[in-house]
Amino acid sequence: MQYFAPHPALPTPGTPSQRPWPEPARAWSVTMAWEDLVFLHWRVDAQALAAHIPPGLELETFDGSAWLAVVPFRMARTRFRWMPPVPTTHAFPELNVRTYVRAQTRGGAVRPGVWFFSLDAVSRLAVEGARVTFGLPYFAARMRCASRDGRTTYASERVDRRGPAARFEASWRVAGEHARAVPGTLEHWLVERYCLYALRRGRLVCGEVAHKPWEVAPVDLRIEACEMTRLVDCETRGAPASALAARAVEVAAWSPVAV
Repeated sequence: MQYFAPHPALPTPGTPSQRPWPEPARAWSVTMAWEDLVFLHWRVDAQALAAHIPPGLELETFDGSAWLAVVPFRMARTRFRWMPPVPTTHAFPELNVRTYVRAQTRGGAVRPGVWFFSLDAVSRLAVEGARVTFGLPYFAARMRCASRDGRTTYASERVDRRGPAARFEASWRVAGEHARAVPGTLEHWLVERYCLYALRRGRLVCGEVAHKPWEVAPVDLRIEACEMTRLVDCETRGAPASALAARAVEVAAWSPVAV
């Protein structure tokens, strides 16, 4: 069974992928593309960050450090299964702040995943829908993303009163060849994640995604402002320890289920 006809590039069941466990047997809920994406990662104190992780999740570390990421990108071609694209929700800039965790699933397996501290988006309809459907901490923001002469410029300013004021402004240009991250490296540990954890109505849930392995490249990066980590009382001072631009990927996502 293919996910859906318009995106044959997505993996199908039985196709080799980077996912460390099989795709869910149930039908996917949402499809989308992630474009103009850059992973910006800073080392942070694990003990300080662990205080912001809910019970049931364990903070993951690499080289003795926890890692905090700011990830700006553009959502494109977003739609729910059996539905046409909805105006204002199918293409828009988005920016998330995240770290890496693991949890034991109902089947007993321990699965590494992503914990989001915030997700800012320009589409208010998408913000409210994702809060209700996925239990994710989305916030409305004024945002712009544009590319010219190979350089991507990105700016975001939160306007949602449910979170503290936060601004991000940066630009980047790919400065090398794209390639798949090598298993065992920091880059692979950071980017190859195929599930997220969230609190939905006070209950820990897990949502899964499927896409081709990331192809990433170094970037020439300029950060003018980064105030996105105020929710965790953690300042991202200096240049990120890892900055990687990614090729666009087509994604299938499943609705979250209880852990």
